[in-house]
Amino acid sequence: MAKSQERIRARHLRKCGHSIGDIARILNVSKSSVSLWCTDLVLTRRQKTRIQDQATRAGAIGRLMGASMNHEAKVAREKMYRSRGIHQVGKMTKRDIFIAGIGFYWGEGTKKDKNTVSFINSDPEAIDFMYHWFQDIIGIPKKDFMPRIFINALHKPRKKKVLNFWSDLLDLPPSQFGKIVFIKVKQKKVYENYHQYYGTLALRIRRSANLRYMIWGFIDGVKKGIA
Repeated sequence: MAKSQERIRARHLRKCGHSIGDIARILNVSKSSVSLWCTDLVLTRRQKTRIQDQATRAGAIGRLMGASMNHEAKVAREKMYRSRGIHQVGKMTKRDIFIAGIGFYWGEGTKKDKNTVSFINSDPEAIDFMYHWFQDIIGIPKKDFMPRIFINALHKPRKKKVLNFWSDLLDLPPSQFGKIVFIKVKQKKVYENYHQYYGTLALRIRRSANLRYMIWGFIDGVKKGIA
């Protein structure tokens, strides 16, 4: 394309609201050439607004593309570390599970009440792990569990669904659960996972004074072992 034709095309594109950079890419010329060819143009307010809007859209698209790339990189990084973690842990022995349960209880079990053993958590997987830990490792029969649910009063209309969720998870009848405790704390907003939230469960065990001493003995053993 002859320089004169490029100049005419550049000026036309500029009047149509294209940026200097866009015109340079369209005509495959340098930005400095386009700037020189269009330097004397006096743009109307409408033309200036169009150029500004186009730049804004281009910036938004660029940010979205950047965010998408960052998200994909984050997902790939998370997947890699999770896969690596599973490989490094490997298959756990019964002793591994025994030690893991002690650590779980040390972090999330009741400590102040001298007559109660209770593991408290909102993560169903953590509750399920400790439920089987108490049964398979410690030897607690199912009849001795007295679970209790704690959840915001906002979820009171869902109480049956919440109770059934934990009842199904633990394979325990609803009658074996204590009365649901509804916490009266006003939430400033309703979260998207409202219908997937089931509160916090206290996995309590009846007649557990001696069991508490046993577990704290296990914890003392871990403390001494890592000292």
